[in-house]
Amino acid sequence: MRLTLTQRLSLVFAVLLLVCCGTSAWMQVRSNHMHELEVVQGLSRDLAQHIAHDTVLMDRNGPMPNAVRELFSQLMLVNPSVEVYLLDTGGRIIGSAAPEGRIRRERVDLAPIQRLLKGEALPILGDDPRSVDGSKVFSASPLQVNGQPVGYLYVVLLSEEHDRFAERGATSAALNTALLSIGLVALLCLIAGLTAFALITRPLRRLTEKVSQFDINGVPSAPPASPEPEPVEKAASHDEIAILDAAFRQMQVRLGEQWRSLTRQDQERRELVANISHDLRTPLASLHGYLETLSLKDSTLSPADRRRYLGIALDQSRKVGGLAQSLLELVRLEHGFVQPVLERFSLTDLVQDIFQKFELTAEARQIELKATFAPNVAVACADLGLIERVLTNLFDNALRHTPQGGEIELSLRPQGSFIEVTVSDTGPGIASPLREGLFLRPFNIGGARRDGGLGLRIVHRILQLHGREIELLDMPGRGATFRFSLPVDEQTAEQCVVRSMNINSMGQ
Repeated sequence: MRLTLTQRLSLVFAVLLLVCCGTSAWMQVRSNHMHELEVVQGLSRDLAQHIAHDTVLMDRNGPMPNAVRELFSQLMLVNPSVEVYLLDTGGRIIGSAAPEGRIRRERVDLAPIQRLLKGEALPILGDDPRSVDGSKVFSASPLQVNGQPVGYLYVVLLSEEHDRFAERGATSAALNTALLSIGLVALLCLIAGLTAFALITRPLRRLTEKVSQFDINGVPSAPPASPEPEPVEKAASHDEIAILDAAFRQMQVRLGEQWRSLTRQDQERRELVANISHDLRTPLASLHGYLETLSLKDSTLSPADRRRYLGIALDQSRKVGGLAQSLLELVRLEHGFVQPVLERFSLTDLVQDIFQKFELTAEARQIELKATFAPNVAVACADLGLIERVLTNLFDNALRHTPQGGEIELSLRPQGSFIEVTVSDTGPGIASPLREGLFLRPFNIGGARRDGGLGLRIVHRILQLHGREIELLDMPGRGATFRFSLPVDEQTAEQCVVRSMNINSMGQ
């Protein structure tokens, strides 16, 4: 049978209470018994001494049988709770009024007698001659003849008659009252304990219900709008269950956020795969069509047509290769296969290299490339190859969406321990509905897709690895304007990268 925590606690409490009450009752009975023995022995402590003083029981020849028997019979008749015995100096029983066959011991231990005669604390138990291993309270007195010790008078204060009467269940009213009070206290404590356990474990039961209901359908519930989850530090002033409840609510909110983030990322990946598939389908279909035309009509095509078809096929092949390379690069970046190697380099020199790379393309499209550098621009500390990829992607996007006669401008400006980099063009810009998730999902501008939607996503991920962010600005008279910053100090750069790694590990 499976019991709940409250039931198990209640059962353990009831068992412990029963054990404690049983122990208390036993101690009460024991205490009452010892008190009775102490009272009886204290009242009759000098009984043997008075008998020995008033009666001659021994002479030089030893015990006087008739005197001993007569005296002992009279005493036990007057007070049936006593038994009288005559001992020699070694403790051997040499006289009694007990019926024949009732004496079970031949000798009585003298040590308890000596303790009683010394006046030690009561009760003192001595051997019971009518029991093999029993002991009872007693009174004793030494016997002397002509000043010489000849034995002891040994009086058992609780006889067999007393034992038989006690066995019939005759107990004192005080003991009965004490046992009844212990029973009532135990019952009240049991009721109070069960009620207390029910109240104490009620928050735990509510928390158990929350845990059992959480993620019941595999989807964490949305975080509550109000109140905000209580921080664990704030709950430290409460009991452990309150701290656990606050920690669980924080975990619930965090798991809900992570689940929604994973769901969003999964949706974005699905969209990415769908868009990449769409982007690959067009050049692959074109490539296949022209290659098939060359294969079927090779003998009828003129050299000029053949070169034109081959040129188109090569151009489509390059598009497919570029998309595949971008996709592979994005996978490597997002799965941690690429980590920035920090080095110090001149941003102005890097910008000049980028300009040279796109100079011919810009001239062919009649687009002006313009650079604006602030005085004394410091060297940057970052991964040179990855930052070159960032600027390449931004310039490639700007060139493909800047109309003929337009302008692309790159500016560098110091901002404390960072260098601010801004790339802007005079193209159509990006509409507001497309800005949400701009760096996380593919998008279209005027029906044309920007590098399969991968270029800005790669830029965003590279800057994330450096602990930096890229943002889209609104500038009057300009199209798309992107801005990011790079550290100029090695320590600052390392701190940015470490912070980025910590954030990424927490997000995963």
